[in-house]
Amino acid sequence: MYENRKYLIFPVSQLSQIDFDQVLETSADTVRKSVDETKTFVKWEGADPACISGLTSTEGPYTHSEILAILAGTDWTDPDQQV
Repeated sequence: MYENRKYLIFPVSQLSQIDFDQVLETSADTVRKSVDETKTFVKWEGADPACISGLTSTEGPYTHSEILAILAGTDWTDPDQQV
């Protein structure tokens, strides 16, 4: 179902460069952030959105399975907050 999606991690400080009409997130207020709140990511399907071309210090793009493994790590999931 998500095999066509790509994910790109980048610094939160660059969120203002994202055109939310080009990615699958809805706004800067709704993106997921790393535990230390320094990184976030966007996802899209198809061709790379133009708005990501100017981002620096990026990680990826990743596939769906790759991003799931990354998000399960302690940088993205606080072990103290797990139920």
